[in-house]
Amino acid sequence: MSFHSLVFDQIITGVSIGSRLFLVAVGLSLIFGVLDVLNFSHGVLYMVGAYMAIVVMGTAFGNFALGVVAAIVVVAVIGGILEAGFIRRLYGRDEEELDQLLLTFAFVLIITDGVRAVFGSQSRLVSAPEALSGSVQFTSSLAIPTYRAFVIVMAIVVLAAILTALRYTNIGRIVRATSSDREMARLLGINVPKLYTGVFIIGAALAGLGGALAAPMQSVSPGLGNQVIVDAFVVVVIGGLGSFVGAFVGAMIIGLLIALGSGVAGAGVLFPFLAMIVVLVWRPTGLFGGAEA
Repeated sequence: MSFHSLVFDQIITGVSIGSRLFLVAVGLSLIFGVLDVLNFSHGVLYMVGAYMAIVVMGTAFGNFALGVVAAIVVVAVIGGILEAGFIRRLYGRDEEELDQLLLTFAFVLIITDGVRAVFGSQSRLVSAPEALSGSVQFTSSLAIPTYRAFVIVMAIVVLAAILTALRYTNIGRIVRATSSDREMARLLGINVPKLYTGVFIIGAALAGLGGALAAPMQSVSPGLGNQVIVDAFVVVVIGGLGSFVGAFVGAMIIGLLIALGSGVAGAGVLFPFLAMIVVLVWRPTGLFGGAEA
């Protein structure tokens, strides 16, 4: 393999890792940007999405598309229950942020143990759908696996859809207004609790989508949620909490650092945290902190 081919493969690997991280980080960023909730349980929702996709794909009538839809729906329902049944009761408390962190971390433990009890602790693997197997050939020596290209495109589509919805639709304007001033939105007649639940459901659904799309790219185990939430927080800290463009850029930076650092022992794990430290020292609000999206 030539040097150029090796560099190209590492870049594509990094972008695909970044796309996978973006699909979980964007939901985390959405929930924080609108509800001001740091949802520690977001990683386990991602893990549940991966398991749902695997289970449905393994049934007699299941396929990849049904697995993705099932992951989105099931995780969205779980997210709605978490917000409406539990997190909503914490809004307005004196120690609201601390209570939210403790509550969502409790659900990390509960859901992780529940998944372990049902599916066991062993890792599960699933193949990419046949329609997305093979590779996209650019030149005789440069190619990208079709499934990785699909995940990259999906990340771009999700980012474009969120930005379009927030900027050009009525519900998007309502969401932005509520995130800016919760009390003013309530005085204007907006059903803030219902809106919050809806936003949390969308954020959870994005985690489910990310988990489903990640299942053919990595082994899935009950510990997956704990692994991915750390990377997701690094992404949103670098990009800027609440910024969707920042989440995308941060995810790509982290993905490339992981891929390019994989050739050096431990560097793939070390580089993302070094990047986070640099950003926090240089720009504490993140690269896109304070931006509208």
